[in-house]
Amino acid sequence: RCEDREMPRSRLFVNHRTRPLPAGVGPGPEVRAFHRRLPGYAATPVHDLPALAAGLGLGRVLAKDESSRMGLPAYKILGASWAAYGALVDRLGVGEEPVWGSTEELAAVVAGLGPLRLAAATDGNHGRAVARMARLLGLDATILVPEGTADARIEAIASEGAVVEVVEGTYDDAVAASAALADDRTLVVSDTSWPGYTEAPRRVIEGYATIFAELDEQLDGGLGAIDVIVVPVGVGALAAAVAASTKAGVAPGDGPLLIAVEPESAACVMAAVETGHVVEVPGPHRSIMAGLNCGLASPLALPTVIAAYDAFVAIDDDRCADAVRSLAAAGLDVGESGAASLAGLTAVLEEHRDALPIPETATALVLCTEGVTDPVNFERIVGPPPHAP
Repeated sequence: RCEDREMPRSRLFVNHRTRPLPAGVGPGPEVRAFHRRLPGYAATPVHDLPALAAGLGLGRVLAKDESSRMGLPAYKILGASWAAYGALVDRLGVGEEPVWGSTEELAAVVAGLGPLRLAAATDGNHGRAVARMARLLGLDATILVPEGTADARIEAIASEGAVVEVVEGTYDDAVAASAALADDRTLVVSDTSWPGYTEAPRRVIEGYATIFAELDEQLDGGLGAIDVIVVPVGVGALAAAVAASTKAGVAPGDGPLLIAVEPESAACVMAAVETGHVVEVPGPHRSIMAGLNCGLASPLALPTVIAAYDAFVAIDDDRCADAVRSLAAAGLDVGESGAASLAGLTAVLEEHRDALPIPETATALVLCTEGVTDPVNFERIVGPPPHAP
């Protein structure tokens, strides 16, 4: 007789094509030096979550909390600011960065270029970060979002002074529409790449490395103290930054175990790693993990991700909602995309530990990449505030 069994709530792919990343693939110290000059820069906190660690059967669970970064509810400003700056430096035609000590001074330099506009496609956080940089530098901004984007996210982008346009279709349709905006007065600042367009997304990846420069200072033993890092993945830019920061120049078998997490309905990076090339996961992509609703991996990020990531896990929305509630109970109000990391770690430990053994003594780091960007859905999941005990 067949016993009734709970259906798996996740899908795992173990990557057997990992290889060492060469030393020097990551950015230099100039990236963090740039971030230190931006208004409100400070290292985001790392939280030790012993109750979650005990419940998961791990030695330690740490959360890098990106719910507030320079006044925005996500880490995205790190990549958007560096990429926008790089595009402006290219336009200025200087061989080295202009001398500036504040964004006001930089805005004065940029003003000499005449009217300019920054443009980007987004599910919310990246676009708001691009719009914030435009506002700081006195530039216009046009941000394209896919249909179905939460009103709160659209309103937040508009609050930065940007023009927000809703594009019929998916995030990938919004990316295509944003690419068409590029002209002499419009600089497209995308976190994904396409043929002939790689500089901005490369700089976005470089900008995200500041997270790991901070972690190396914040943790006793630095990054070497971490056994497992779990990363929410959209197009793969953050995943590539994690790889460059933790695996470059590291001997085979050393460095942390890297696990990427995606929505089951938009697991485009997992699909690309399985096949070895970019493949489209057709929409509509309607996961509550809005920042991860991507149908195409970034061709720029993909080779690094294939080389460095040990496993990929695709999760359903129910598992993500459980993680949102668990983090709220621990005192962290984290949005759905940010909670995906804990959801993915939980999925691996509960459903796939035989395929991907993680020692009970391991220290796991989950990247909580956003705060509450859709308050209506957050309250639907967690209940009315206060959420922490």
